[in-house]
Amino acid sequence: MRLRSYIFMLIGCAAMTGCSHKEKKPLVDNMPKAPVVMDPFRFHKLIEVSPGNYYDVLSWGRGGVDTSSLLILHSDSITRKYTTTTGDINGQIVDAYNSDMDIDGHPEILIQAKRKDTINYTTMYAYEFYESKVQKLDFPKLSSSQRKGYRGNDNFYISEGKLIREFPIYKGSGPSAKPTGAQRKLEYSLSSNSFNVKQLSKDSTSVNDKAVVQETKPVEKKSTKAKKTVAKKTTKKHHKEVSHKKKKHHHR
Repeated sequence: MRLRSYIFMLIGCAAMTGCSHKEKKPLVDNMPKAPVVMDPFRFHKLIEVSPGNYYDVLSWGRGGVDTSSLLILHSDSITRKYTTTTGDINGQIVDAYNSDMDIDGHPEILIQAKRKDTINYTTMYAYEFYESKVQKLDFPKLSSSQRKGYRGNDNFYISEGKLIREFPIYKGSGPSAKPTGAQRKLEYSLSSNSFNVKQLSKDSTSVNDKAVVQETKPVEKKSTKAKKTVAKKTTKKHHKEVSHKKKKHHHR
């Protein structure tokens, strides 16, 4: 009896151990994963401008990765209107932004594409959407002063209804160029379907050292002349006082 009880106890312990092992299952990650973009699509971002007003921004194309086609699918689920906008892209789409910079109630979709060339690392594509039409906007290129020291690594974001662009400034050219630690900051606004650019940061790219020296020298000359004039007036006054004293002494 004792042996039988002992065997039953062992079987019970083994069963309990097996149950405990079964309970320790690996944790399942229930977090939703980002949807995988399948060929021939390369990029996808959903922008919700307002409830029921959606813009799906996609790039697609088989073959080379440096060029592709743009596809913007506008879904107005309230009025049940669906429109498609297409265009060519030079580079790879990095991000897409939504704004209403001219505050006219019509959204602008701004698309950032990254390129490999050494002059224009970033290209922006801009579209303004109306009720029944789409207008492509010309995004301004960097001017010669804005492009000085530019080597890409742009950071775009929307702030107070304006598009802000920041990028590091480099010194030198080619592979030997090194970052200066300074950042150039530009602000883009929209008026009458035309972009206006304003530089918010202050850097030395537009300052000519020679011009500063030339502006400083004339100031120094003027101050010197002023001192000499004062010195001459003082000397004349001194001579008059001395001659007056001599005459007074001679009269006595």
